[in-house]
Amino acid sequence: MKEEFLRNITVNQGIIHKVTRIYCDNVDDRKDLFQEVLIQLWKSYGSFKEQSKFSTWMYRVAINTAITAYKRGSRQTANALFVREIPSIADDDYDYELEENLNLLHTAIGQLTGIEKSIILLYLEDKSYEEIADITGITQNYVRVKMNRIKKKLESLIKGKV
Repeated sequence: MKEEFLRNITVNQGIIHKVTRIYCDNVDDRKDLFQEVLIQLWKSYGSFKEQSKFSTWMYRVAINTAITAYKRGSRQTANALFVREIPSIADDDYDYELEENLNLLHTAIGQLTGIEKSIILLYLEDKSYEEIADITGITQNYVRVKMNRIKKKLESLIKGKV
């Protein structure tokens, strides 16, 4: 089970990087949140019933963990000992230069509410409204309404140079 978990995480680790980038401004907070997401994924891995794609389930856990940490105002890791047992997951494939080129957008996204951040992140990942609704637990119609409002809000923030 551990090997399967690590294989799935390694293949889909970009999801965690994207979620942590949206919810954290600095590298240390991102690393802490990354570890917290890993812990929550492992804790809930036994409940993954494969009724949805692994990546959909992973987004749900990662976003819920990030929202909880965001509400807490803290990026503290719940169980650092557990993290030491997980082999290092390389982030060499993650393009940090591209990340910096998107800084203006990310700064604007940083000013959104928790659920707005989740919706725009999934939208930017080319998730359908149906998938966004499934991951966030809100209706497709509400996703559409929120998405229109988020686009207008981001446009206004970016025009004002955040």
